[in-house]
Amino acid sequence: MKMLSIEQGKSLVNFAREIIESHFNEAKTKVKVKPSANLRDILSKKCGVFVTLHEFSTNQLRGCIGYPEPVMPLIDAISDSAISAATKDPRFPCVKKDELKNLIVELSVLTKPELIKVSDPSEYLKKIKVGRDGLIVEKGCYRGLLLPQVPVEWKWNVPEFLSQTCVKARLPQGSWLDKSVKVYKFTGQVFTEVKPYGEVIEKKFSD
Repeated sequence: MKMLSIEQGKSLVNFAREIIESHFNEAKTKVKVKPSANLRDILSKKCGVFVTLHEFSTNQLRGCIGYPEPVMPLIDAISDSAISAATKDPRFPCVKKDELKNLIVELSVLTKPELIKVSDPSEYLKKIKVGRDGLIVEKGCYRGLLLPQVPVEWKWNVPEFLSQTCVKARLPQGSWLDKSVKVYKFTGQVFTEVKPYGEVIEKKFSD
């Protein structure tokens, strides 16, 4: 999928918030939010996406759910991820309706994950860039993902990023050095509200 403009990103974030609000306002009926005309073509594309919710005053994570693979149209992926981030993240209690006015909505639109091919795991250090790449670590039934913004926010270097992705997969930190472990990378565009219901910007990351 082509890079999204800031206006498109803004519209997608607003759409995600509308989905969450509609869920709470129409909890006993099927959520129905009609996307604006400028989004219809974009929302028909299949793409990976994550919706993240943060508390505005503390910047504490409140929920984050999504699809790393392009398995469904963006309209469905955003709708499901937005509601799930608010109600189904097992790490947190469900968001309450009166919390919405204090939450920041962030949307990450992802490229398809690509297996990083190496002959020796030490080569990962040269093939992964903090501020550009997100990671997936996989071994058997264990799988963990961290978005591109995470290592920047935590000020991790590449080895720390790899180790923490292993932890997310419920594997020992050094598992990325095991040749039987697969590591995938992906990139993404991240759009976020500056404040609840406020201006939407695209986050830019660097080392």
